Amino acid sequence: MNVRFWNWVRDETSGDRTLYLDGVIASESWFNDDVTPAMFKSELFDGEGDITIWLNSPGGDCVAASRIYAMLMDYPGNVTVKIDGIAASAASVIAMAGTTVLMAPTALMMIHNPLTIAIGDSEEMQKAIGMLDEVKESILNSYEIKTGMSRVKLSNFMDAETWLSAHKAIELGFADGMLEDEKRKPSAETYAFSRRAVTNSLLDKVRPKIKPDSPGVPIASLDKRLSLILR
Repeated sequence: MNVRFWNWVRDETSGDRTLYLDGVIASESWFNDDVTPAMFKSELFDGEGDITIWLNSPGGDCVAASRIYAMLMDYPGNVTVKIDGIAASAASVIAMAGTTVLMAPTALMMIHNPLTIAIGDSEEMQKAIGMLDEVKESILNSYEIKTGMSRVKLSNFMDAETWLSAHKAIELGFADGMLEDEKRKPSAETYAFSRRAVTNSLLDKVRPKIKPDSPGVPIASLDKRLSLILR
């Protein structure tokens, strides 16, 4: 039995499909399992129209992330990725496949250099280093396509293991916007009160009714007194 790290949900009323990617990517089966990628692809293309992906993952197998990324890029409909927790390491690569990437105000994204475990002599270690360099180049491709940033700058971010808040991810181009609470959006009707505008409006109405030569009622004095009253 294959352990799945994804779950599809279909709205029976609208027909909209939502994919939940939650947890470690390919925690038990994907890298050496041809059945699992085929299963994911068949479920992805088992419908039409736009899809939404809720993503919360610390990362995992970079090969699995690469295949999911490629499948999502190949999908004909729009793909909206919503990061509600964390999209770290390999999960950040999957996020780059989104037509639109949105992050919760409290969400995080993390990018870093790929990791591996190697055993052997110096020649084997050199092979491992070369392999990691090429894996990094492949990951950089996804970041470069999404952000438009230079590979050198992106490589430096990966070297430093960079954590990005929603605002920073949007600023750098890793995300397109923040998730919003529709209930909290202000009403379309807005009002502004200006004390100065109200004062000037009253003065404009009073001045024409006062003759300039009226004894004991200087216009400047009246303006001043009205202004003081309306403060």
